[in-house]
Amino acid sequence: SYIYSRERVYAMHQSSIDGVEDMSALAELHEAAIMHNLYQRYQKDNIYTNIGSILAAVNPYKQISGLYDPERVDLYSKHHIGELPPHIFAVANECYRCIWKRHDSQCVLISGESGAGKTESTKLLLQFLSVMSQKSAGTSPLEKSTRVEQAIVQSSPIMEAFGNAKTVYNNNSSRFGKFIQLHFSEGGNIQGGCVIDCILICI
Repeated sequence: SYIYSRERVYAMHQSSIDGVEDMSALAELHEAAIMHNLYQRYQKDNIYTNIGSILAAVNPYKQISGLYDPERVDLYSKHHIGELPPHIFAVANECYRCIWKRHDSQCVLISGESGAGKTESTKLLLQFLSVMSQKSAGTSPLEKSTRVEQAIVQSSPIMEAFGNAKTVYNNNSSRFGKFIQLHFSEGGNIQGGCVIDCILICI
């Protein structure tokens, strides 16, 4: 164990006490301040926190009411990233804007340990992009979506079936990485896509 004298212990900065949505704004940027900020937000069901352009997500292991409903999709689709509280829909919307308006290819890297919620995050990204695709095609999200959009949303069980293994965190931990490629038309709607599973090798 370690013993610290009073001279080596400092009061927390106010930004660490109050908590921040973007941890690049923390006056004290060290492991303890980062973990404390994530814990504070987690206690309030704020599972998303920005670290500059990176989104940190903490698996709540429960359903949070209204977090992913259609109204939330509509809200984030009308704002740039950083204008609203951190959310995976903000990341998805920024990608969609860049694809459609700048005609630039985009890539979202989702990383985390077993049970962190990578597959769920992927499903939420696909859900958002599917709704935006329907809007660009002039179809209301409440109306029947196209066959392509339906196939993408309904691919969730297939994604979860790639290389499943039971762990202490969940019953369907993937043993494969997944590369999901979507193709968009110039009008902004999804025209097709594919899922490629990749073997993960630790060196």
